[in-house]
Amino acid sequence: MLLSVALGGALGASARYLFAAQALRLFGPNFPWGTFGVNVIGSFLIGALVEAGALRLSLTPEMRAFLVTGVLGGFTTFSAYSLDVANLIEKKQAGLALLYAFGSMGLSIAAVFAGLYAVRAVLT
Repeated sequence: MLLSVALGGALGASARYLFAAQALRLFGPNFPWGTFGVNVIGSFLIGALVEAGALRLSLTPEMRAFLVTGVLGGFTTFSAYSLDVANLIEKKQAGLALLYAFGSMGLSIAAVFAGLYAVRAVLT
């Protein structure tokens, strides 16, 4: 199982790198188009893959781990976050979905700044 995730992750991370490099070349550095693009594309793909897996495909646990956790997780972790929010909404847990969505976003951004400031305090 771990090997499936690792191999998929290598492919997904490589695809993310190539996509972001191409977006930077095409659109320049004024907006993070590469990250934006992989987040939207990855979220669409995880939704489509999970639904296809539920309705038509018979994916082994290893193949699901390879594709969802590995490839798409390596391509963008935002897709997993988006799927978690969608799952909570579909379970009629809109309050938890909102808490998770905005809590994850807000706290993650705050954590980035905390990390920046912590390292600056130590190294400067």
